[in-house]
Amino acid sequence: MPAPSLDHMLAELIATPTVSSVSPEFDGGNLALVEKLAAWLEDAGFRVEIIPLEHFPDKANLIATLGEGEDGFVLSGHTDTVPFDDGLWTHDPFRLTADNGRLYGLGTADMKSFLALAIEAARGLDPAQLKHPLIIVGTADEESSMDGARMLTRLGRPRARYCVIGEPTDLRPVRMHKGIIMEAVRVTGRSGHSSDPDRGRNALEGMYHVMGELLAWRDELRGHHHPAFAVPYPTLNLGHVHGGDNPNRICPSCELHFDLRPLPGMEIDALRSELQHRVGRALAGRGLAFETHPLFCGIEAFETPADATLVTMLTELTGHPAQAVAFGTEAPFFRDLGIETVVIGPGSIDQAHQPDEYIEQAALGQTVDILRTLIQRLCVTA
Repeated sequence: MPAPSLDHMLAELIATPTVSSVSPEFDGGNLALVEKLAAWLEDAGFRVEIIPLEHFPDKANLIATLGEGEDGFVLSGHTDTVPFDDGLWTHDPFRLTADNGRLYGLGTADMKSFLALAIEAARGLDPAQLKHPLIIVGTADEESSMDGARMLTRLGRPRARYCVIGEPTDLRPVRMHKGIIMEAVRVTGRSGHSSDPDRGRNALEGMYHVMGELLAWRDELRGHHHPAFAVPYPTLNLGHVHGGDNPNRICPSCELHFDLRPLPGMEIDALRSELQHRVGRALAGRGLAFETHPLFCGIEAFETPADATLVTMLTELTGHPAQAVAFGTEAPFFRDLGIETVVIGPGSIDQAHQPDEYIEQAALGQTVDILRTLIQRLCVTA
């Protein structure tokens, strides 16, 4: 059977739904897509492992290896997409559609296309000629929990020296991004009739003081500065608050959700400890209880040194200096495995999570050329 063409692979990947979401009504699996990738990679001579996620029988990671030895080179992409607003698309989100130099479909930019491009770049490679293995990784649930990447770090896999993650960066290398935590603060008081405030403890009033403390913290966080970022300081956004049930009842409970995006060098555990301290200080002596908890595990900030081998190579190959971005990726998990990591891929982050998501057709060949050069340098002649 002849190897599938790039166009065929792209069409098949887009046609296979892999939505992941923190909302169960939208969440789906990725196993059908992983099995397609596995078949193509096995036909190309790769040794393929499908690693199911714990507690999710229809979700899995994929690790495919060509060649033997140490110090491998990883090409990684996530297999899932976000949910979509069907009524806002003018193209079928699950049908790859060419129109005016663009390819439309859910996941074209973010980021199923990169997995097909990685396979295309490996086409025709003789594993006997590889001094270091080429490893293609497909992860599950990046758009929701990042449980796929978290599983890889627990397993200590893959073992490699270099990694490119193909998120949409307009083929400009990214060597750093901010982290993100999303946290909940719940304040608990005591209900009562509004005609006698002293008979209750108003959680809404307590949350007022908590919000003031968090806004003061936001101002202090501006003292941290990194000039590589367009917004060069950590941000803190109060995103959701709900408390009480009736205007004539003293509010017994109030909950706030917020996000904080730290710079490289700021540790998530330390930020959560500081949150506990500040909320406790804001509510001291008010007769109110509180608890804080993460809304998800969080993503650490990421940075690869400017003079790292892969950064230098990609700066040379693309003609663009390595940059910093505000959005998060799986790069911190590969970094934690001791792998030098850079984020670079075709498509624009402006297209990600949007109706009529697309990728420029011209970017496909450019991406394959870059990946083939990296494979030659890091796997064949290194």
